[in-house]
Amino acid sequence: MTAIGLWNIAAQQPHRTALVTPDGREVDYAELAGEADRLGRGLQSMGLAPGDSIVLMQPNGFELVAAYFAAMQTGLYVVTVNWHLVGAEIAYILGDSGAKAFLAHERFADTAREAADLAGLDAERCFAVGEVPGFRPLDELGADDPAARPDVRTAGSPMLYTSGTTGRPKGVRRALTGADPDEVPVQSQGFFGIFGLGPFDDHVHLCGSPLYHTAVLNFVSHSIQFGHTAVLMDRWDAEEMLRLIERHRVTHTHMVPTQFHRLLALPRETRDRYDVSSLRQVIHGAAPCPNEVKRAMLDWWGPVITEYYAATEGGGTSIGPEDDLRKPGSVGKAWPGSVVKVLDDQGRELPPGEIGIVYMKMGSSSFEYHGDAKKTRENRVGDLFTLGDVGYLDEDGYLFLRDRKSDMIISGGVNIYPAEIENVLSVHPKVADIAVFGLPHEDWGEEVKAVVQPAEGVEPGDELAAELLDHA
Repeated sequence: MTAIGLWNIAAQQPHRTALVTPDGREVDYAELAGEADRLGRGLQSMGLAPGDSIVLMQPNGFELVAAYFAAMQTGLYVVTVNWHLVGAEIAYILGDSGAKAFLAHERFADTAREAADLAGLDAERCFAVGEVPGFRPLDELGADDPAARPDVRTAGSPMLYTSGTTGRPKGVRRALTGADPDEVPVQSQGFFGIFGLGPFDDHVHLCGSPLYHTAVLNFVSHSIQFGHTAVLMDRWDAEEMLRLIERHRVTHTHMVPTQFHRLLALPRETRDRYDVSSLRQVIHGAAPCPNEVKRAMLDWWGPVITEYYAATEGGGTSIGPEDDLRKPGSVGKAWPGSVVKVLDDQGRELPPGEIGIVYMKMGSSSFEYHGDAKKTRENRVGDLFTLGDVGYLDEDGYLFLRDRKSDMIISGGVNIYPAEIENVLSVHPKVADIAVFGLPHEDWGEEVKAVVQPAEGVEPGDELAAELLDHA
């Protein structure tokens, strides 16, 4: 029987398909493992050692996944950066993470070049897929080393950036375990077990969201470690998703409610054109899902939809289709090994039905916000952490979320922080005061709105609105 783990599968089933790239190319386990070896050797030849960090600014594709596994076998922290950010924001992450290498894609050439310059990153440490001025071709990394595994092999870790509730994003950093990278961690196996996903079993995972999101990256990397094929989309499209499910006989995927809503908006004849009977598990989270939307998806796809509540920092809870009918509006019960409690402002545990702040932890796993001990302390009570969400547990231990203690907006499953937008708009000379907030939106879940008090002598109207939008 083939052992799980990328390199084990590559050795025993080298021609098994690991990835299907957005352009339809099939990549087998041997090719993916070989590319991860080459990049890992190259990074070590540059002097990178366990505990160092690399930053990836790449779209969903073979190169990103290979670089991720290169870091995960050489003891590096790997940051997959949100490529919607501007140059200064990415430069902050390069500096804050202590990046020793920056691997970018030509699609983001201007922003990558600006970020590297602002961060003062040595050009010898900047690599590009395609053409980025001043960056070395990624093909050069490790090309002169003999084809073999890296000299030092030890488990690395993702370090993804999250604002949690407020302020500049912080990297969620966990201590390196020193484990053998050929072994799939027990917690990874347990995580997939929550959703009934086991090794091999002809599983095919469809990835329709950017790999800089924690859950998205976890589902793709875990699927590959489990011998599943991961089908990558470049940009999500409702009908294209249905086509890929039918084409590749997709068994599981990870989604956000906005995607459900857009699928349901397709004409009935379009929806009926595609066979989605291969689906066994559709996992969704990142934002609240309206009950009517979930019911409509269950009517269409059947009892395959599971909701969960968690965070980059850890978690969480989940609820399957049967329990969802009994507990509408709940995000479920705590995962095995996870603790979920509702506390008051003094940190005392509240009884069932009483609303307070939701705190969690996942087994013995711990983390720190990189470079911000104050934030690490403030978000904790004992070994529990909070995202600032407010809710209650019922008498059966099911969690119901009611509000957020912070002002965070969630649009399309993405966290948006009003203070950041207010800080940008408030410095415009035509703005006297500003307030930014979220409003319910049928498609996105929430949309961002701003109310502006114009500076003295400035006329309100469409012209001012357009100028402020351009400034933002």
